Amino acid sequence: MRFDAPDSSSEMTPIASEVDLRTMDIHKVLSLLPHRYPFLLIDKVVDYRRDDYLVALKNVTFNEPFFAGHFPVRPVMPGVLIIEAMAQATGLLAMESRPDEVGKKALYYFVGIDKARFKRPVEPGDQLILDVRLRAVRRGIWIFAGSARVDDKPVATAEIMCTARDF
Repeated sequence: MRFDAPDSSSEMTPIASEVDLRTMDIHKVLSLLPHRYPFLLIDKVVDYRRDDYLVALKNVTFNEPFFAGHFPVRPVMPGVLIIEAMAQATGLLAMESRPDEVGKKALYYFVGIDKARFKRPVEPGDQLILDVRLRAVRRGIWIFAGSARVDDKPVATAEIMCTARDF
């Protein structure tokens, strides 16, 4: 953000820069996604560009309900929930990219997954960084490349397909 001096006072006034931060706090996430605890798997969005990409994060805590049974001797976040977190990130990107198509009158469904790979476990205390990139939209099916990482190390990748349907 750039600051310019105003005409009649000594205070500095902000002027929008050429590159505005594109983030979403938890309140914005909750306004877009229908998911709620314990199935909301996005804490915030740290960057996105409409019709292109979105980077979100999930703070993984010991209090997550799935850790009680997966696995009691060494808690590990289930891979299917890592993929679900990626799918939720695609929903946020789609809703921000085309709100008239994927909006308040429609539900955004996870309809397919290809090439899912898991590289290492995600444990309590990890911060899961989710990166989704829009590859194409064909006949109402959104296709994304998704990846998840912890400490800049890949933990999962997948190709995710979703669609919006009026309810």
